[in-house]
Amino acid sequence: MRENRRSPGRKNGRRERGPRTRPRLTALVALVLAGTGVLAGCVSEGAPAPDSAAGRPSPSPRPTPVWNPAPASIAAVGDSITRGFDACTVLADCPEVSWATGTDSGVNSLAIRLLGAPAVAEKSWNLAATGAVMADLPDQMTAAARHEPALVTVMAGANDACRDTPEQMTPVADFRASFETSMRRLRAAAPTAQVYVASVPDLKRLWSTGRGSPMGMQVWKLGLCASMLGDAQDMSERARERRETVYERVVAYNGVLKDVCAKDSRCRYDGGAVFGYRFDEGQLSQWDWFHPSKDGQSRLAELAYRNITAAELPAERLPPV
Repeated sequence: MRENRRSPGRKNGRRERGPRTRPRLTALVALVLAGTGVLAGCVSEGAPAPDSAAGRPSPSPRPTPVWNPAPASIAAVGDSITRGFDACTVLADCPEVSWATGTDSGVNSLAIRLLGAPAVAEKSWNLAATGAVMADLPDQMTAAARHEPALVTVMAGANDACRDTPEQMTPVADFRASFETSMRRLRAAAPTAQVYVASVPDLKRLWSTGRGSPMGMQVWKLGLCASMLGDAQDMSERARERRETVYERVVAYNGVLKDVCAKDSRCRYDGGAVFGYRFDEGQLSQWDWFHPSKDGQSRLAELAYRNITAAELPAERLPPV
């Protein structure tokens, strides 16, 4: 039996008329089309309408920040300052109070601040060496890269200026070549490692601060940084010129550190923070009045932490006139 199917809109073979909306709908469509035509007339021929997807500039993707303010591991390279020399006992390294990787809670090293005390032993490495000059840094960088650190701290250059005479100071060109080689070696083995570069301390200011100490005078006579500290009480024109020559060389070294670091997107120079810091008597070693004491090491750690965790590069600190 064949079923008689009818369309829902038909009655008695005729299509029922629905609500009387079509004329109004037709008029509305015409009005919209007319309005579109008017808007199109305001656009240059061949150009897409302002409201079209093609007319809206697509937002540029935000670049991923290169600098990570919370690195997960640290390797430290440099000289006696990073080894904590003369901070605990006379004429001896004391790496546990190092500003960079020390474990002494009183110093609150950079490693403790960034990694937390439990992780310092396994996630930080102190590869600095007492007496090191910039020419020693390439090998230190090679050793640091083997640990694949997230951050490498650099504090070197004081021994390049601290020689028996100003004539023996490392030439600026050689200083630059050694630092550039250091960065190339690190990049070859650890391309994503970040680098924090501390400026060379102001040796002239250390001389000015420590020369009032009778103990300091006796130790300095043994030849410690003679280019600056020798004949500490001599205020003759010749002595002044000698100290000024050393001061200017340190300024030049810091200029090299800044320039070379600026060419690497994963490197931060401290902006002269260490150079500009005014170490007082309590922040210098009681044995040599030259190297940082435990308190001085803590101040270095604070400066480094502040600059490494900052959202932007540290502001440049110009050397005093």
